[in-house]
Amino acid sequence: MKFLVINGPNLNMLGIREPDQYGKETYSDLEEKIKNHCEKKDIEVKLFQSNHEGYIVDEIQNAYGNFDGIVINPGAYTHTSIAILDAVKAVNIPTVEVHISKLEEREDFRQISFIRLACVKTITGHGTDGYLEAIDFLAENK
Repeated sequence: MKFLVINGPNLNMLGIREPDQYGKETYSDLEEKIKNHCEKKDIEVKLFQSNHEGYIVDEIQNAYGNFDGIVINPGAYTHTSIAILDAVKAVNIPTVEVHISKLEEREDFRQISFIRLACVKTITGHGTDGYLEAIDFLAENK
């Protein structure tokens, strides 16, 4: 099995940006956590982070025919990007939306998720463990 994990804008600032909201783990900590989890489960994983919408769309399109599942935390693009939604729909790869914080308890504008319309599952508010839950879900439902 081969999964792609995509992180959107500002997730490279984990541990620095609003630690009360997102925790003290750094992005490097998150990468290591995901790699270790996948290695134990014999899952090949590619990690990708970008602050640019078009690069995220390109990465999703390049996943077509190359990955069995996608885990995506689009960051702020969750609430604004029809382009990312359309890319996920286009490749038709099972995709799980992940958010470290509980979107439903945040500002009104953060409670809107366009990407959710193309995802098989959404995990919010489980911290960085949500990524591992998403990977496990995709592996169990392949």
